[in-house]
Amino acid sequence: MSKRAEKKSTFTTFDGVKLVYRSWEPTQASSGEKKALIVIHRGHEHSGRLIDLIDGVNQPDCWAFGYDSRGHGESPGPRGYAPTFAHIIKDLDTFVNFICKEYGIKMENVFVIANSVGAVVCSSWVHDYAPKIRGMVLAAPAFQVKLYVPLALPGCRLLDAIKHPAFISSYVKSKFLTHDPEQQKKYDEDKLITPEIAVNILVGLYDAAERVVNDAGAIHTPTQIFSAGSDWVVSNVPQKKFFENLSSGKKEFITLDGFYHGVLYEKDRKIPFDHIHRFINECFAKPVESVDLVVADKKGWTYEEYTRIQSGEISPINKLSYVFQVMSMKTLGKLSEGIRIGYKYGFDSGISLDHVYKNKAKGDLVLGKIIDYFYINAVGWKGIRARRVHMRESLNHCIDALLAEGKPVRIMDIGSGPGRYLLETAKKYENKDVKVLLRDYSEANVNEGKAIAQELGVKNSEHMQADAFDPSTYQVQAFRPNILIVSGLFELFPSNETVLKAVQGATSILEDGGYIVYTGQPWHPQLEMIAHTLPNREGQNWVMRRRTQAEIDQLFARHGADKFDMKIDQWGIFTVASAKYNKNKAA
Repeated sequence: MSKRAEKKSTFTTFDGVKLVYRSWEPTQASSGEKKALIVIHRGHEHSGRLIDLIDGVNQPDCWAFGYDSRGHGESPGPRGYAPTFAHIIKDLDTFVNFICKEYGIKMENVFVIANSVGAVVCSSWVHDYAPKIRGMVLAAPAFQVKLYVPLALPGCRLLDAIKHPAFISSYVKSKFLTHDPEQQKKYDEDKLITPEIAVNILVGLYDAAERVVNDAGAIHTPTQIFSAGSDWVVSNVPQKKFFENLSSGKKEFITLDGFYHGVLYEKDRKIPFDHIHRFINECFAKPVESVDLVVADKKGWTYEEYTRIQSGEISPINKLSYVFQVMSMKTLGKLSEGIRIGYKYGFDSGISLDHVYKNKAKGDLVLGKIIDYFYINAVGWKGIRARRVHMRESLNHCIDALLAEGKPVRIMDIGSGPGRYLLETAKKYENKDVKVLLRDYSEANVNEGKAIAQELGVKNSEHMQADAFDPSTYQVQAFRPNILIVSGLFELFPSNETVLKAVQGATSILEDGGYIVYTGQPWHPQLEMIAHTLPNREGQNWVMRRRTQAEIDQLFARHGADKFDMKIDQWGIFTVASAKYNKNKAA
């Protein structure tokens, strides 16, 4: 029987669903600040089975928390289902932030232990949201589930496309998880364990795992990984690749010979427990590792990727493919209105994005409309549209917060393009004391913005042609914002020195206690293809350098931004972060 007092309650996740969570109080007073272990259960399971694990790692001065993932245990929803795998990742982000606020625990004093599918959720969260946690343990991470049926994954993708939601039952039995007969019996008799998993979640798991394994270099969090030597459930190969790609200054890879997949429920589980205990103590023995990512434009993971793409180092097959794509786009492709706009103004231009935002296929003849349909539904453009939705939600939250305080609202977008969504927001709040300033360096974008404002009947907008990267331009304007927007701009410029000039200039006139809403592009599946097929607004190859979320957060934090929320699309491409501006924290 555990000595820890357990309490069961609920928290409301980001989309209003109430999930069950458990808390276990420390049995020993902490010598310093409060600390937390967040433990994530594996697929099919629930938080009621975590206490043995928590006792096993023996951290008596830490609070411990676990929750039932949606569709699992006592949490609501169809068994094994979520709308997308991204929902499950966002649930974790919401839960950890809730725990930090509810129990008064700093994020840097949080340590996460995650098993199997939970380990993919955890590593994806750390990759996408860049939380400043103390460290993480990934036990037998399910980066690649072994599907023994031929063509099972393509079959699941097809099934998901024609039927949603669809469900399958896991082949995993207790005898494949542990050699311990007692643990097998507990697993078999637990009625809250469900074998079902939604097909879209299985597919989403594979996609998220592939992304985070290939891009693990974006992660600097101290990480300990356990790989089961006799794992019948998941492959060990991507676990090793993930470890090798990690940029973490402190990382360990431990192979547990003879262990089955459920390493934390195995007969000899004291072996991993002792390693975890040691690793946690080592991580808490010194401050959170801080890596200066302001220099990431000159060295490191994304810099190396950028220079490789820029140099044209591509395989002969890809080179032929890109040549064919360019020929097709410059001939039949120009029947598509979107492709025509891209070639005229640049595929990264505000006018080009405005066509994507409208999400209506246009072109010459039926063929032109068909081509345009596939063009505007490329994964990057779908991510762009999701970003706009997230931007609206984040912006509305900031506006409503200021109005609730009885303050006038002044919104400035430093590189707005035509700014249709911002003008639509201005129209929505036209009966409130809300005004917007749309700045852009391009005269064409400014004029297009004015035309949209006239079309919508917007009276509370101003338009200004100005260079976002020239700090002096902010000082000469009379408009003083309390909401600053930087959307889809910095992704186009690889230099952090350039970006910092814009952040410094814009925040210099931002009201203290105001808000900053900024976007990022921590990952993109088509960077190489875009660089070799699409010209930018200057007529050059559109070569982008990604910024990890940790990097973009650091750039804004240097000038007083304290991030409190973040949203990301289901493909993991575009982020929208919301931050409070604290003038005293500015460098």
